[in-house]
Amino acid sequence: MGTPVWSHAGNVCTGESYKHVVKLTFARGASLKDPQRLFNASLEGDTRRAIDIREGEALDAEAFKALIRAAVHENLRLRTAKPKSLARDDSKAKSSAARAKPKTLLAGGNPRIAKAEGDAPVQAYIAAMPGWKRSIGRRLDTLIVRNVPNARKAVKWNSPFYGIESQGWFVAFHVYTHYVKVTFFRGTSLRPVPPGGTSKEARWIDIREGHLEEAQMASWIKQAAALPGWIP
Repeated sequence: MGTPVWSHAGNVCTGESYKHVVKLTFARGASLKDPQRLFNASLEGDTRRAIDIREGEALDAEAFKALIRAAVHENLRLRTAKPKSLARDDSKAKSSAARAKPKTLLAGGNPRIAKAEGDAPVQAYIAAMPGWKRSIGRRLDTLIVRNVPNARKAVKWNSPFYGIESQGWFVAFHVYTHYVKVTFFRGTSLRPVPPGGTSKEARWIDIREGHLEEAQMASWIKQAAALPGWIP
């Protein structure tokens, strides 16, 4: 197939070259802890996760090594696990899934998440985003955390908000039927100015399926975080 494969007690990672990215796919990525949020692609699958590396981007070497070690450990764990134990675990998982209540979606498919501070409610919102929009939510969250590591998070008005402590909120996003709206509260001060909106300061961009330009979004995020934020 012409695809490099790295393995130890099973498939660990594959590498593929595309026009704009080099993709590293972890066969059991969904089961691995990724505190540095290296995974930024194939986020909707039940098993795999991938890292897309674009020209000029630097990969966190230590975080990548940790993922490799975790992937090997997971392969070894599955190889030595007893079939009966796996069957019991699978049965419990199915039972829990059957009992779990689906998240409520509002008009346009926007998740209904209670107002709260911190990463947990934001992740709950993203997990409840329908279809391809969930991947957009995860990619936006990853871009914000990568470029503004000290970002403060909250869910307000059924939208994830990101800000700087004592400085205010600089960006939020919200789900609509055909797109995800990303709003920069001081958008008129960004260069280039995001295309949506006519208010005095806020500007936004509507992200449709397959149209998230990560380099431009990262630039806006860094600019916005450096400005005085919006304080409700």
